[in-house]
Amino acid sequence: MNEYAQRIGRLQQKLQALQLDGMMITQNVDLYYLTGSMQTGYLFVPAEGEPRFYVRRSVARAQEESAVAVEPLGSFRAFGTQLAQTFPQLASGSAVTLAAEFDVLPVQQWQRLQSVLPHVVWKDGSMLIRETRMIKSPREISCIREAAQIIDGALENALTRLEPGMTELELMSAVEHYIRLHGHIGVMRLRGYNQEVLTGVIGAGEAVAKPTYFDGPAGGQGLGPAVPQSVSRRPIERNEPILIDIGCCIDGYVIDQTRTAVIGDLPDDLRQAYDVSEAIIRSVESMLKPGILCEQLYIHSLGMAQEAGLGDHYMGFGDDQVKFLGHGIGLEVDELPVLAKGFRYPLEPGMVIAIEPKFTFPGRGVVGIENSYAVTDTGFEKLTVSREGLIRL
Repeated sequence: MNEYAQRIGRLQQKLQALQLDGMMITQNVDLYYLTGSMQTGYLFVPAEGEPRFYVRRSVARAQEESAVAVEPLGSFRAFGTQLAQTFPQLASGSAVTLAAEFDVLPVQQWQRLQSVLPHVVWKDGSMLIRETRMIKSPREISCIREAAQIIDGALENALTRLEPGMTELELMSAVEHYIRLHGHIGVMRLRGYNQEVLTGVIGAGEAVAKPTYFDGPAGGQGLGPAVPQSVSRRPIERNEPILIDIGCCIDGYVIDQTRTAVIGDLPDDLRQAYDVSEAIIRSVESMLKPGILCEQLYIHSLGMAQEAGLGDHYMGFGDDQVKFLGHGIGLEVDELPVLAKGFRYPLEPGMVIAIEPKFTFPGRGVVGIENSYAVTDTGFEKLTVSREGLIRL
C-alpha cells in the first residue's frame, strides 16, 4: 500500500468511527496531502472504497501527479449527478451525511455544494483531516530534516554578513536568497484564517517587540500597515537582541527555528531571560516522550517562566501574550498538536512539533529559542541542527 493509500485509509477509519458517509476535500494543502496533486477541484473520499478527484484545472497535470483516480469536473450544476454515477450512495433521496473542512471552506463554496447536493447533511470534518495529518511518515520527516539543514546554512551565511547599521530587511534578504538557491519553494503556508507568514521574523530591539495581529509571541514591525509583521527598514545596532525566527519549505514541508544574536552583548536582564528560555526548552525536552499530554508541556513551561519572575513577559506581553508553547509543523506552519491548555492529545510517534519559549520586553526586544522535534517511539529526534546559545558577534 502506498503512502497516499495509507493516509486515505486513516481518514476513512475516522469517518467510519463517526458514522459519516464520506468527506469532501477542497483545500489545496489537504488535496496535496491525500492525492499528491494541488490542482483545483474536489476530492471525494467515501467512508469505504476508492476516492475520486474531480478536477477543474489542470486535468492533464492532475492525471500526471495524482495517486487517486482523476475525473474532469464538468458543469458544476451537474456535479451532484456526476458524483452519483460513481458513488450511487450520494444519489438524491438517500440519507447522506458528509464532512467538509469548515475551518477553511469559504461559505460561498459550501453553499454551492449544498445547491448540487441538497439532500446531504454536512458536518465539520476539520479536525478529522488535521488529526490525520498530525502523524508524519518517515518521508515527510525527511523533507523537514532537509529544510533544517538548509535553514542552518542560511543562518550561518547571514551571520557572516551581519554588521551594525545593516537593516532587518537586508538581513532577511540574505536568508531568503540562500534558501531559494537551495530549494525553498518560496512560500510557507498557514491554515489560520487571515493569518500569513513570510519567511519568518527577523527583528532587532523595539521593532520586533512591537505587537501585531500575527498569532505568535513576536510579530515584528513590518514594512508598513499592509504587511504589519516581520522585517522593517530599521538598522540593527550594537548591544540589542536580534531575533532570527526563520523557516524553509522543501517539497511543501517546513522547518521552524529561532535563534537570538547580538552584536556586542545584551543587558543583564535580557541575557538572563534568554538563559531561562534555554532552561525551559531543555526541561521540556526531558518530557518529550509518547503518552505525555500536550497541555502538560505548556503548563510546565509557564510555571518555569513564572518561577523565574518572567511570567509577564512570557510568549508576548500584556494583552498580546499568546497562550501556547509550541505547535505542530508539516505542510503548514500551524498544524496540530498545539502545546496549550485544553489540548489533551498525548504525544505520539510521528508528531512533529516546534517548541518556542520566548520573552518579550516592550520597547527593548524579544529573546528566545525555537527548535523543531519529531516524536519517536522512545523520546524525540531534534530536527533543528543550528547551533544554540546566545550568538555574540
